[in-house]
Amino acid sequence: MGFIGARANAQKIEFTEYDMPNGLHVILHDDHHAPVVAVSVMYHVGSKNEVEGRTGFAHFFEHLLFEGSDNIKRGEFMKIVSANGGQNNANTTQDRTFYYEVFPSNQLEMGLWLESERMMHPVINEVGVKTQNEVVKEEKRLSFDNRPYGNFINFIGEALFAKHPYHNGVIGSMKDLDAAKLDEFKQFFKQFYVPNNAVLTIAGDIDVPKTKALIDAYFGSIPKGAPVVYKKVEEQPLAKQITDTAYDANIQIPAIFSAYRVPGRDTRDSRIMEMLSSILSGGSSSKMYKKMVDEKKDALQVFAFNYPLEDYGMYIVGALPSGGANPKTLLTDMEEEIVKLQTDLITPEEYQKLQNQFEDSFVSANTRMLGIAENLANGYTFYHHDTNHLNEELTEDKSITREEIREAARKYLNPNQRLVLYYLPKTKAAK
Repeated sequence: MGFIGARANAQKIEFTEYDMPNGLHVILHDDHHAPVVAVSVMYHVGSKNEVEGRTGFAHFFEHLLFEGSDNIKRGEFMKIVSANGGQNNANTTQDRTFYYEVFPSNQLEMGLWLESERMMHPVINEVGVKTQNEVVKEEKRLSFDNRPYGNFINFIGEALFAKHPYHNGVIGSMKDLDAAKLDEFKQFFKQFYVPNNAVLTIAGDIDVPKTKALIDAYFGSIPKGAPVVYKKVEEQPLAKQITDTAYDANIQIPAIFSAYRVPGRDTRDSRIMEMLSSILSGGSSSKMYKKMVDEKKDALQVFAFNYPLEDYGMYIVGALPSGGANPKTLLTDMEEEIVKLQTDLITPEEYQKLQNQFEDSFVSANTRMLGIAENLANGYTFYHHDTNHLNEELTEDKSITREEIREAARKYLNPNQRLVLYYLPKTKAAK
């Protein structure tokens, strides 16, 4: 889609929002283009809310809260969803846990019942804990330990954060989960999975007054929890380069990563870092791709991306060498492109292309009801309760100048502020 087409479709997302007496924040978006509805609950709890020695709890609960409730037999949750023509899933980050169902719109009430059951009285017992412990261990093996390059983000987080809980990653420690007692799981639920720490977002083919009445019927009686208090752990700025090596038995081709600690997702600079990523590695005309893959042919793959989190972000630049090229050469190549961005303004043509890309991205992110539901919940949860952030994002992107892009590269992407991680195949000698 071109710039004009994207602009025509970048419509404002209308919504209604309110707080229930128990503190549950509700966001409703009605859209009658298709007979579907997304029902989602975002709990403001992730791995950063865990205590040392008990890591992995937030991700564990992503699984545990599918075990069943006082009114849903064990193992029936997902069967009920599929039997009623729906799809469902959940995911966890360092900052939040997100549960959702997408149903035909005549099954809205079913989605509300399922999520209210999860919030009000899930069954948390030894059988469920033991079962899900094995599920999480298998996920760790499949998604991290046995997947090529699967642990790179954990290595980076561990090195970039000395004190902050981002140090531990989302999956946490299996040893911590094994050692935890049932009462500790129950306490974690009681502390974080309360209506006043959650956002219920419904997007799709709904009647707003009827939906409000249903929400009140299903969620109104859930008691408010104690206030969730979280204090950000401040990190000292990195003052010198950290160089580290990690080994992966699942790879044959090494990788080189250069990672920087950057501001959290609610800042303007975080958006600018997204733009820098697009300039460096967004497609075949990007700077790193043209230089390293097309011209020098010393890289098979290049990437630069902002990993935005609530308290801080991780800005990660990397490459896979081609034809036995030395990873150090790739590090030099990447650094040269960053220095150019720190020195020269991008051209007006590059700037216009960037604006087109971000407008296209905005449109595609808000075409599906589930995407709209999650983006509205993100606005409330991470942007100082500004649900309308979704509608302001494009205007903010357009206001970012070429000078600001250069300034951000100068401020955050310096050799003395980075981790250089050599991610190497694990040989017998390296074991």
